[in-house]
Amino acid sequence: MSAQLQWVPSVQGSSTASASTDLPLGVPMPGPNFAAIVKAVTPAVVNVSTTRVVKSAGTEELGPRFDDPFFRRFFGDEFFRRFGVPRERRQSSLGSGVIVDPSGYIVTNNHVIAEADEIKVVLSDKREFDGKVIGVDPKTDLAVIKIDGENLPTISWGDSDSLQVGEYVLAIGNPFGLTQTVTMGIVSAIGRANVGIADYEN
Repeated sequence: MSAQLQWVPSVQGSSTASASTDLPLGVPMPGPNFAAIVKAVTPAVVNVSTTRVVKSAGTEELGPRFDDPFFRRFFGDEFFRRFGVPRERRQSSLGSGVIVDPSGYIVTNNHVIAEADEIKVVLSDKREFDGKVIGVDPKTDLAVIKIDGENLPTISWGDSDSLQVGEYVLAIGNPFGLTQTVTMGIVSAIGRANVGIADYEN
């Protein structure tokens, strides 16, 4: 005995058939593609690393007795600042910046380069330059630094007055040293104040 499997077509009005089953699975939904934008602007996004030398008075050369808490409380910290042997330690900071002018001007964050003794700027093509501070604005947490190089990629300025709620925005940077990281979001609001992020808000 043999069995034969046959396909029985659906009858008009039958609830066993659905038009949605005719659509292929795994078809991507249409949406915005930012690949061209990222490719165009990424070369102008740079990695900014800074080093700050912090000096503090040490007590090693004065002997172990001078490091006693009672001795320190009696004589005060001024004694160690005047007679202690200076010790140096290096503090590092990482951030991002964008080249906005072919002559090498870069906009970055003030907290990244504040009180830095050394500034290094690395481009996406691995070129490395020394950075020089041109100006800072702590209240907006912005700073301008400059590098001396040739054939530098740039990003043009936009017009924040034409920005609208709901528009797409891209962020390209180096969080935690992870270079050329791209994220996307939308403008959730404009003209907000009392957020507490910076002294100047809009």
